[in-house]
Parts: sequence; C-alpha cells; structure tokens
Amino acid sequence: MRMPSAGRFARLGAAVTAAGLVTVGMAAAPALADSDMLWIAAPYELALPKGLDGQQGPAATVALGLYHDNADHRVTDGRLTVDASALTGIAEITWPENCAPNGATAVCSFPEVPLTGGTVELTVRAASGAEAGANGRITYQATATTDAGGTLGGPESSTDVRVVSGPDLVLDQPAPLTDVKPRSTVPVPFSVVNNGNVPANGVQVTFHVTRGLSIGTVAPQCTSTPLGEGAIKPITKVDCAFDDVVEPGGSFTLPSPLLAKVAPYALDERIDIGVATRGGVEDVSPGNNGAVASIGAMNTADFAVRGARVSGAAGETVKAELTFRNRGPAWVANLGSGDPVAAVDMTVPAGATVTTVPENCEPRTLDGGWWESEVRTGAPRYECRLPMWVAEKQTVTFPFELRIDTVVRGAKGAVTLKPPYGDAPFAFDPNVANNQAKLVLNPAA
Repeated sequence: MRMPSAGRFARLGAAVTAAGLVTVGMAAAPALADSDMLWIAAPYELALPKGLDGQQGPAATVALGLYHDNADHRVTDGRLTVDASALTGIAEITWPENCAPNGATAVCSFPEVPLTGGTVELTVRAASGAEAGANGRITYQATATTDAGGTLGGPESSTDVRVVSGPDLVLDQPAPLTDVKPRSTVPVPFSVVNNGNVPANGVQVTFHVTRGLSIGTVAPQCTSTPLGEGAIKPITKVDCAFDDVVEPGGSFTLPSPLLAKVAPYALDERIDIGVATRGGVEDVSPGNNGAVASIGAMNTADFAVRGARVSGAAGETVKAELTFRNRGPAWVANLGSGDPVAAVDMTVPAGATVTTVPENCEPRTLDGGWWESEVRTGAPRYECRLPMWVAEKQTVTFPFELRIDTVVRGAKGAVTLKPPYGDAPFAFDPNVANNQAKLVLNPAA
C-alpha cells in the first residue's frame, strides 16, 4: 500500500512559535569544536502588528534556545547576550526573570546548558507610534563553560524584526493526550485569537486527521476528503470555511466543541490543524497558524516476521519470501516523520548468493555497514524497509531469489524485525518473540 506524500502533513504539524521560522546558529570555540558544540536557536524573522491609535502593538512571544550536543560533557554558566539596540522606536521587549537588562541589551542566564530545550521567552511588541514597514534587528551571542576545560563561544546570530499591518490569527497549541481508551471520545481544544491590528474577514480551518480518529463533519461549512491510494485511507482532510469576522484581540471558536472518536485500531494518532484568513487579506505572521493535537491510545500492535525454508541443488536459483505481518489490533503510522514503521534484516545463509533483490531492500556488509558496491546483488546481508504506515492485519512480503553455489545442509540466515533506527524494541509490541525468524536452505529431512 502507498500513501500520499507526508510533506504537507508534516509541515502542518511542525512546531512553530509566534516568532515564525527558527534558525539554529552553531557556536563553538575552535579548540573545542571536535568535542562539543554550543547552539543558539532563534527565529529568523519576527512580524509585529502595529498598535491601534498610536498605542503599543499586541504581544508576541520569542523563544530563544541555548543547548549543546555532547552528552559526555557537562556545560554550565551559559550566557546568552541579546542586543536589541537596533529596535529603538520600533519595538519594545519585556525581559523574563533570568535575563538581566542593561539598557537595550540583556544577558540571559542558563546555569545548566541542556542537550535539548533550554529556552527563554521574550515578550516583544511594536512600539507606540511605530508604523508598518519599520524594521530593525535583534542580535545574539553566547558563551558557556565546559567541563572539558575552557569556554564555548561563537558567532553572532540575529532576528530581523518588522512592523506590519494586518490580521494575525494565532492558533493555540493543544497539550498531548495519552493513555486514551480505544472506542472512547475525547475533546480536542481549539481556539484562535486575532493578534493583529486589522479584522480577519473570515476564517479557513483545515484538519488532517489520521485514520485512528474521526472528528465527523465538524460543521455544515465543512467538507471531508479521504486521502491516499487503495481501500484504506490513512488520512482524512476536513476543510471548513467560516464567514466570522474576528476583530483585533478577538477570538474564534468552532460552532460546537471539537470531539474525536478513537477507533479500536488507534495507536499514535494526530490531528494537524491549520487556520488562515479569508477575503483576500493575508495573515501577517502565518508561522503561528498551525498546531498538532496528539492523541495516544492504550493499544498494542503485534509485529511478526516469518522466514522461509527452501531447497535446491548446486547451481539452481530458488525463491525465498520473507513476510512481515501486523497482527494488530492497532495500525501503526509514522505520518509526521515519514519514517518506515520497521525494517526486516536478513543475513544470507552460507553457500548462497542473492541474485534478485526486492524493492525497498538495500545491501549491507555482514556487520550491517554500508555496502560500497554499485551492484545490489551478492551482498552478505540485506535490510528491507517497510512503508511509513501499516494497517492492522496487513502483510508485506519481500521476495528474494538466491543461487545455491554450494549445498550446505541446513544453512541458516537470521531474519530480524527491528525499528528502522536504533536497537530498542517496539514499545507497542506485546510479543517480541515473533520478531525473529530464520531463512533455511536445504533443511535436513
């Protein structure tokens, strides 16, 4: 089975802030570049709606991050210097408690620099009297101390700031739901605020709903379209067009609460939500128009793999089919990342050579490394990738052909079902015993 491109689906679910796109600046002192890296995460640009009647504009949140990437080192005393001197008369910043301001510059402290996260949030708004088109820049520098000895530091990063005029719909980010029972119904939070200075003359709402959930028709203004090839559709798209006018500072909600019915085969589900203005007026900051409602069901999926037993004389070519099966009861999907749900690893039995390689199977060295040859046949090991989603009770077969060079009675090759990355077992699989099988050539009578 195939599924439509997950590109748009993943983009709708991307984590965004009111600040828009995020860039990551690498900051590392040359002497320490081979041992650890200090990173600054900051928005590339920030659109600030101008204020009404000469007043300050509405607030926008800018999330700044500082982190490093080597778990073997401890990094402390992180200092992120934020210079907003170029925003005079354009924008004003409210500093959080862990930032010490000195005029238009502040130093934000990170006593312990983490491997991920490590954010500080600034509140930024257009200055009183700032007109649309005014622009400036915030610059950043960072240093930290490492237990490897010395200081991590790096080049400057920046955020371009501009004052704009127009509607700015901001969609709330719902908290993930976990341990939800199959066959239950759960509420999905949905709230939109116009953070701009101009009314939004209508609201377009789009939902991309994974197969394990159903939100129904939502409202009379909505249409539903199943997406995907084949009988099973992994996503349903629900498009809604509302004529509501959302004034600056006003909010928009659906005509009735959004409810999601959880299917018996649900597992890790999501609803990707997007909002947009209607009436030909563009949103001034579309980066905060998307959200993901994650809903995790209390369910399992029994993944299993079956090998094969084939016989042949020396010089003959035999067919050997390796079969994956999802015994359910849940389906499994990686629609957000697009990663395969699993991989089947096969070691070629002694005395044989692979002459035909199935689609989605790649040759490997005996220890699982990259196969350098341009020829896919003849490798000692193969890794076969499954699709990004598999339905409950679905099977996937990988048909190999092998030439028997030498008859080795009962020659065996290991067949292993594993995650596509890493060696950890599947968290949803209640029976890992059937994740192993054998490919046997010329088994003993």
